[in-house]
Amino acid sequence: MTTVDAVIPVYNEEHVLAESVATLHAFLSEHLPYDWRILVADNASSDGTLALAQGLSEQYRRVACVHLDQKGRGRALRKAWLESKADIVAYMDVDLSTEIEAFPALVHAIAEEGYDLATGSRLAHGSRTTRSFKREAISRIYNLIIKTIMWTRFSDAQCGFKAISRRAADVLVPLVQNNEWFFDTELLVLAEKKGYRIKDIPVKWIEDPDTRVKLVETVREDLRGLWRLRTRPIP
Repeated sequence: MTTVDAVIPVYNEEHVLAESVATLHAFLSEHLPYDWRILVADNASSDGTLALAQGLSEQYRRVACVHLDQKGRGRALRKAWLESKADIVAYMDVDLSTEIEAFPALVHAIAEEGYDLATGSRLAHGSRTTRSFKREAISRIYNLIIKTIMWTRFSDAQCGFKAISRRAADVLVPLVQNNEWFFDTELLVLAEKKGYRIKDIPVKWIEDPDTRVKLVETVREDLRGLWRLRTRPIP
């Protein structure tokens, strides 16, 4: 049977982790017809997140956790995905801002439809988003810049809702240089340029007012990353 690891990267998320894991566990138990596991990837939390994750791994048979001493969403995904033995590895943000009802479609695209990578899109036809005008504008402008500079076809680079096949992950993830928020964009660009099949999955997404994303810093990081990809040969 196809195996799936759903990774939740966390940094100081003690206040929401238990509820999110319980919600996801209940949903996957009922709706995902594969052999799945939830993997909490704690990257250098300074609160009680790690202890809570370890407790959840004891409470639920299908929950595990891994710890990193350094921060960075990309760094957490790199470790969790490359150390995983699952046929399909995925991730979602701990706040579950992307409606998890779309997760089976994400996995199905790879397990049954022959795609190498599936990504949630807040900009594809059929998606529904609830977020501030500022974040909506920044997202649309950023994705337009990507298309203009890199000539890509995927519609939403930074949605925290992705799945990738084991074969593609083993090749692509080691090539990604960024260990922070730009990890997602770089992964998608590399995948498309190397001919891997990518499927956009329209999603329902609601902005979390307690988000850890610092927009200005993230935009700067993304633009630097795009310039690097544009001016250096794709490996």
